[in-house]
Amino acid sequence: MGGFFGIASKASCGYDLFFGVDYHSHLGTRRGGMAMYDKELGFQRAIHNIENSPFRTKFEHDVNEMRGNLGIACISDYEPQPLLIRSHLGNYAITTVGKINNEDELAAHVLDQNRHFLEMSGGRINATELVASLINEAASIPEGIRHAQEMIDGSMSVLVLTGDCIYAARDLYGRLPVLVGQREDGYAVSFESFAYQKVGYSDLRDLGPGEIVRVTPEEVTVEYPARKKMRICAFLWTYYGYPNSHYEGVTVETMRYRCGEIMAQHDIEEGVAGDCDFVAGIPDSGTAHAIGYANEAHIPFARPFIKYTPTWPRSFMPTNQNMRNLVARMKLVPVKELINGKKLLFVDDSIVRGTQTRETVKFLYEEGAKEVHIRSACPPITYGCKYLNFSRSRSEMELIARRVVMKLEGDKGFEHLNEYSDIKTERGRAMIEEISKELHFSSLRFQTIQGELDSIGIDPENICTYCWTGKE
Repeated sequence: MGGFFGIASKASCGYDLFFGVDYHSHLGTRRGGMAMYDKELGFQRAIHNIENSPFRTKFEHDVNEMRGNLGIACISDYEPQPLLIRSHLGNYAITTVGKINNEDELAAHVLDQNRHFLEMSGGRINATELVASLINEAASIPEGIRHAQEMIDGSMSVLVLTGDCIYAARDLYGRLPVLVGQREDGYAVSFESFAYQKVGYSDLRDLGPGEIVRVTPEEVTVEYPARKKMRICAFLWTYYGYPNSHYEGVTVETMRYRCGEIMAQHDIEEGVAGDCDFVAGIPDSGTAHAIGYANEAHIPFARPFIKYTPTWPRSFMPTNQNMRNLVARMKLVPVKELINGKKLLFVDDSIVRGTQTRETVKFLYEEGAKEVHIRSACPPITYGCKYLNFSRSRSEMELIARRVVMKLEGDKGFEHLNEYSDIKTERGRAMIEEISKELHFSSLRFQTIQGELDSIGIDPENICTYCWTGKE
């Protein structure tokens, strides 16, 4: 995925920028970067690999060397950024968060004009450099951002740092958040609201879909107004968002409590899993869902295993699936008294490929669990996301829901994915039973689409549910 952070301040902003972007470390695993502007030093930039070392460690020296009252920074899962650009629009730094589906087509468009790219390892083009090339086709930076967004199939949010301001742009359909915080000496722009709150800024507002603003230490002015149609990603609340962040006025932690409550209500209506000894969450994002479930079901909440994180990177960081599974198991430290001979109900944020959930359940049985029931805090994922880089799955057939549909009905089953996504239909129940059998669960239930929407609580028309419904 990735996240970004920007500061426009009347005072030096290096440490605020450093800590603000560090609070986005849960969103990316590969690269971190900072860029600042100072009237005497000009543009300064630092980029480091953060795969095996936290952002703070890698940038501790840089933040003491960099100066300025304007800055942007990012955490990235893919390309190195921010980039420094020199063009007819002037010098600027740029960082992006999004996904470009028509990258080859856009690259050809640029190369046909006898322009060039710096090639990254593996033969890829840096997506942020591609966005900059499209911006440079326009007469101004705001026009260029809008031109790039309209050319891109996918989504793209952008921060551009110039010598006198920051341009901040939310993607055209608002699939990801861009929020603005204020303080008496300036403004902050962020993916996560709590990041600017922790460095002393208070909420000003969310940018609307497609909105582009110009941010200076004195004011925030609108360059392009927000569009009406929004499709914000539901996974921000279910999985990606940090617990105390809010998007469109809805805090992640409270949404997860409601989601867990709704799942418990469904189970109570069905009369299932009522005799479990404990409810637990698969950490970290499953924990709040589990608390909501436990409170509603009146089953004790417990932590049968603890996730050891000080020296282990995020479990999906390694590119090799076997290594990811190993890391996931190594991070789980059991509390044997809460596992041995117990009937356990675990809430996970989602079940995508099913590999890590299988490993977790296997680990619990090895530690003596009598039963392990699994609840997924979102509906079955049957479509790969076209808009955000939130999954490593290279093919939709890596999704366990699709693999099970193929197993049950072959290609013909894909004609009925809407039924498979509805756990109340015959096909939906058949898929649940097959997944449960394949992954060795005592039982399995998914949150319903309606339950997901109700737990978020904003207008359903503003929420993207493509990965569950295939509807744009």
